[in-house]
Amino acid sequence: MFIGRERELNMLDNLYKSNKFEFAVIYGRRRVGKTALINRFIGNKKAIYFMGVESNAKQNLENFSKSILEFANGFEVGSSFLSFQAALEYVFKLAEKERLIIAIDEYPYVARSYKSLASTLQLLIDKYKDKSKLMLILCGSSMSYMEDNVLAYKAPLYGRRTAQIKLLPFDFEETCAYFKNMSEEDKAIIYGVAGGTPQYLLQMSDKLSVEDNIKNTYLNPMSFLYEEPTNLLKQEVREPAIYTAIITAIATGSSRMSEISSKVGEDTNVCANYIKNLINLGIVQKETPYGEKASRKSIYSIEDNMFRFWYRFVLDNNSIIARGAADLAYKRIEPQLSDYMGKVFEEICKQYLWKQLIFGNCPIEFNSLGRWWGNDPKEKKQAEIDIMGEQDKNTALFAECKWTNEKVDIGILDTLIKRSELFNHKTKCYYLFSKSGFTKGCMDKAKEMGNVSLVEYKDICMR
Repeated sequence: MFIGRERELNMLDNLYKSNKFEFAVIYGRRRVGKTALINRFIGNKKAIYFMGVESNAKQNLENFSKSILEFANGFEVGSSFLSFQAALEYVFKLAEKERLIIAIDEYPYVARSYKSLASTLQLLIDKYKDKSKLMLILCGSSMSYMEDNVLAYKAPLYGRRTAQIKLLPFDFEETCAYFKNMSEEDKAIIYGVAGGTPQYLLQMSDKLSVEDNIKNTYLNPMSFLYEEPTNLLKQEVREPAIYTAIITAIATGSSRMSEISSKVGEDTNVCANYIKNLINLGIVQKETPYGEKASRKSIYSIEDNMFRFWYRFVLDNNSIIARGAADLAYKRIEPQLSDYMGKVFEEICKQYLWKQLIFGNCPIEFNSLGRWWGNDPKEKKQAEIDIMGEQDKNTALFAECKWTNEKVDIGILDTLIKRSELFNHKTKCYYLFSKSGFTKGCMDKAKEMGNVSLVEYKDICMR
């Protein structure tokens, strides 16, 4: 099933319709749906599709030649081009008379096996771009390679591309399209468990309960997701054991660099380099209190929901899961799910606010959103605001998110107002987000104030 990606498909279609040379770069982490996007786009168009393999140049050239010659002749051919330059030049010449797409998937595998590939492409693009109708697509899962060797200023191909797409996981609204038969609450939990990565969502079924979905995937030693985080790390990094230790430390509550370093048993400088790589992979995120660009109060958390769930719940229960005790493992996990969903709900609410801003329905035209925490000098204790966003120095938004079975009472609103007084904005707007609704007292005060928006989770799903 293919859903979403309308913006990306529209952009590729516009490039295709130009009928002149185009060069698009598509990159993103593994499992995010890059190959599915390419296959959807090329559809019935005249296209050569080739996927590189982690092998030597000879093997990749043979496979590349086979893809080209099968397209040109309409049947399998046993011969091969003598070089990548000869193969690519043949393709450029094919595209002199008619529109043709060539998509090289997993480009880093090919480029690593044949070091001169980027320079060869540069040479041929410069030679043929003004008379060719070729649409070239280079796609890769190694984000660091694509950014450093294809998109970077010093890369041979720099300045030749006409578009780039960094493919990201689906947001919550897009994820819901996968699960039309699920209850609204279950959709949120599945998003919290699997995130927005298409390959992970495909492991879930909207014909099953949340419990059965978790048991069939994370708590099943034979399932795809059971070993996915460790398998993914083995593909992406050289020392997966240290990365695993760092992610485990963060997932189990160590959020500051000193805490992570102590838990892992490595120097902070060493940990910092590993964490930087995890941030680039979209697995870990660094947060500072909203409005503070550089702060000693910086903390780290797991950004990817699949990794977050796996390292929070699966790793601890690995021994009993391996013995087939899925029921016992889920019995241990279930009481913690509501607390786990708190951070997920905050992210869903942020996405809601961004959509409101884009469609002109937000009273504050904020530039960014984030969480704030710091000292409350009046209360003489630490305070936190779930979501904060500034329009300018005088205007800001403050929000609180509650994923509980109880209705949000007036006390939550009073606390949010009191914490907003730590900031000197003249114009303030408040949002309360609730899984289960609001008490009459809270609704009456919100109506009386006039600058408070009460948003129930079901309203987020219905938008």
